[in-house]
Amino acid sequence: MLVIACNNTAPNSTDAGSSPSGAGSNPAAAGKTLKVATDPTFAPFEFQGPDGQIQGFDIDIINSIGKAEGFQVDLESMRFDGMIGALQAGSVDTAMAGVTITPERAKVIDFSKPYFKAGLAIAVPEKNTDITDLDSLKNKKIAVQIGTTSADEAKKVSGAKISTFDSPDLVLQEVVNGNADAAINDKAVTLYAFKTGSLKGLKLVGEQLTAEYYGIPTPKGSENLESINRGLDTIIKDGTYAQIYKKWFDEEPPKLPETAPI
Repeated sequence: MLVIACNNTAPNSTDAGSSPSGAGSNPAAAGKTLKVATDPTFAPFEFQGPDGQIQGFDIDIINSIGKAEGFQVDLESMRFDGMIGALQAGSVDTAMAGVTITPERAKVIDFSKPYFKAGLAIAVPEKNTDITDLDSLKNKKIAVQIGTTSADEAKKVSGAKISTFDSPDLVLQEVVNGNADAAINDKAVTLYAFKTGSLKGLKLVGEQLTAEYYGIPTPKGSENLESINRGLDTIIKDGTYAQIYKKWFDEEPPKLPETAPI
């Protein structure tokens, strides 16, 4: 596992400056270094830049929360499907990896307030005209990332032959290579791959399959959750969150609920 000390690369904010707004009210978090699991294969949320450093929307968010609350961030790279186990074991303090809040996960780990509105979509070859929605994936070959809500969604399709991969890039590449008929993947991640030109020859079809919310997970009963929630509130209120959102998605962020409708 690769451990990287990560500096704050988020846009500057006058309100979330060098004086941590929540440090005095939560000394348990102030001055600490939180070990944060991440899977840097999930652009634009977390990925390795040209300099080898992990960057992305999630990284900017957790660094800005840390700045507001007075804690440092150490990123620990690991596969997505190992993160919940690592949280349960207490080997990491939290994770930033586009972790969808679900009832099943909430039984074994705690979540912050939602910090991103997400959803799944179907990607197919540009010339494909047969696949238009989830129903038309019956008896088809579907590529998904292991341990994700995409994998859960694919299991709903009758007769589907499901192939699992460690990263979204590998999932989409399987369709490009002609080894899968379609991929079910996070919509924002797929659109970012289209935008950056990292994958060509694919298109999205049909309506967005799900409405999901990402949360920042912690071990059950973690003393850090209150600080994370408070820091998230701070960066939303002072405009830092909106700056980060526009940096990565070129649009204004949607309003987020206090709790995920799961």
